[in-house]
Amino acid sequence: MIRNLNIILIFTSVLMLAGVYALKFSIENTASERTELVALIDSQEGELSLVKADEAVLSQPGHIEPIVRRHQLALAIEPVKQEQFGAFDALPMRPVKPNTAAMDSLFESLEAGIDPIDAILELEGIE
Repeated sequence: MIRNLNIILIFTSVLMLAGVYALKFSIENTASERTELVALIDSQEGELSLVKADEAVLSQPGHIEPIVRRHQLALAIEPVKQEQFGAFDALPMRPVKPNTAAMDSLFESLEAGIDPIDAILELEGIE
């Protein structure tokens, strides 16, 4: 009986040992994948900062102005004039407050149990 128990425990121990080693290798593999991803992210962040720096340089007015002047005739563009922006006087005034009497009467009729839609449907012959 004890001999059988010892054999079962030895096999169990060997299986558990194999499981622990498989888990260890799996964790090492995951750690190496993580390290590769972190390195990839770092390199992409470096490339992104270079792209942002290039954009900042290329979008400066001092860099764009000579290009615009060189192609001004082909693009048919002109400098912006003050009249194109308009004035505050041209803006419309705020609209008048809406008339809430109609909505108040609708809510009062609904609270009284009268549905105005039913009356409209009856007039139309729909019901």
